[in-house]
Amino acid sequence: MPELPEVEVVRLGLAEHVTGRTVAAVEVRHPRSVRRHLAGELDFAARLSGRQVRAARRRGKYLWLDLDSDGAAGEALLAHLGMSGQMRIQPPGAADETHLRVRLQFADGGPELRFIDQRTFGGLSVENVVDGLPTPVAHIARDPMDPHFDHDAVIAGIRRRRTSLKRALLDQTLVSGIGNIYADEALWRARLHGARPTATLTATQGRTLLTVVTEVITEALAAGGTSFDALYVNINGASGYFDRSLAAYGQAGRPCPRCSTAIQREAFMNRSSYTCPRCQPRPRHPHP
Repeated sequence: MPELPEVEVVRLGLAEHVTGRTVAAVEVRHPRSVRRHLAGELDFAARLSGRQVRAARRRGKYLWLDLDSDGAAGEALLAHLGMSGQMRIQPPGAADETHLRVRLQFADGGPELRFIDQRTFGGLSVENVVDGLPTPVAHIARDPMDPHFDHDAVIAGIRRRRTSLKRALLDQTLVSGIGNIYADEALWRARLHGARPTATLTATQGRTLLTVVTEVITEALAAGGTSFDALYVNINGASGYFDRSLAAYGQAGRPCPRCSTAIQREAFMNRSSYTCPRCQPRPRHPHP
């Protein structure tokens, strides 16, 4: 699933190509892609038609387009990319993609916005905005790229949780935007094992961990994100290349870049964790 860098790459593209434009027509080609819009696809299209896009925003892995509004309450087009969702900018008349689900055409007759989703786990919906956030995003914590991100508060929150360190990093109500890939990379850089009980994390270790989380995300963003297949692309269909810089994630059996010990793969929450057994020794008494 796309994590913060991949979603931010898409947001930057949308901010450049969609902001300030007015939606002229909406075509929903697969109702599952607007299932989160409970009023249905006809209402979805009607709520978007004639609306101007004011800004492209993001919190963690969530992406939305602010819409102009005559009323006091704002609205936004909220997008969740799921496992395979793509937001693509295409010239009018370009051949339809095999998995095209929703098309937005604009009043200026220029490039259209297409939502493509092979597995249909993602989706779009028009949502009310309260205090700058679409209502389904209200519970999502700030991410490390947010200028108001409070490092000390996040460290204290992690240490209060009775869980393992990697699980805490993946908890989007504590710190958002971090997924399996960047959690493994940050833990490797911080020389911490993901199974470590959060209660044993010192304040210094917590600051180090959040620092390297920010470093990993920044480097991944500069590389266009991490693309393991053609599903993870920007609005122009280009893949990111941070996978070439991964030190731990997906590197099972390869030498650790720091000590040359073979990276190990372990089962984790129906997924996988990748660690260096020498640089990141497993805690003797992990939290159950």
